[in-house]
Amino acid sequence: MANWRDSPFGGFVIMGWALVTVPLTVIGILLAVPFLGRRRAFFAVGPLFARGMARFCHIPFALHGWDRMPEAIREGRQPVIFMSNHESQMDPPVLVAALPVPAVYIAKQELKYLPFIGWAAWAAGVIFIDRRDRERALRSIHEAALQIHGGKSVVIFPEGTRSRTGQLLPFKKGGFALALDAGVPIIPMATVGGFQVLPVGALRFRPGRYTVLVGDPVLPSDHVDRDALMAEVRSRMERLVTEARASVG
Repeated sequence: MANWRDSPFGGFVIMGWALVTVPLTVIGILLAVPFLGRRRAFFAVGPLFARGMARFCHIPFALHGWDRMPEAIREGRQPVIFMSNHESQMDPPVLVAALPVPAVYIAKQELKYLPFIGWAAWAAGVIFIDRRDRERALRSIHEAALQIHGGKSVVIFPEGTRSRTGQLLPFKKGGFALALDAGVPIIPMATVGGFQVLPVGALRFRPGRYTVLVGDPVLPSDHVDRDALMAEVRSRMERLVTEARASVG
């Protein structure tokens, strides 16, 4: 069964399967909303789709380091900001399936208006950042901090976009301003495998293995300012990416 997935034909079959099942999954989420509520509907249906997609596409994934997290984080009682590198469009669904606690994404405002993807984001409770001007962006970050402080864990890709080389891009500062405002721990992560499975510009999936490695929490209050916090998280993330790539290789 693995051989056909490795062929160009198999790659396009997998891509077609994904294009069909994504809308069906979103419809399933929306149908469940009246019975479960928005977030519960998304996290009941969304991870099932992501795990099914990983099996069908032959993209096994493994989460490492979660057992070292403090109990309050493991049980979802302590909201956190997960920060990960970003290699592929496959990263978000893999993280939805891999993370044991519900965590929503910080996303640009424009995503809200995309058919199906925007609808799923609405159900999940994605926090949208309005980046059209500085004042709106700052207001959006403060509103997001209130939601996080109120108990909502989030996932941020601090690079702001997918890497075209697999190497870490410069970090955007907004996520670290958000962490300081929210006053919750940052969990640095390495999400490795997506650059081989679906790199930027690729037209088809390739079977491959994902490794998600979580590091120790970083407390914003332990750092003198945003730049120091960003430097610490980047240093830890670089080490995690190196370790995760060594395990995959």
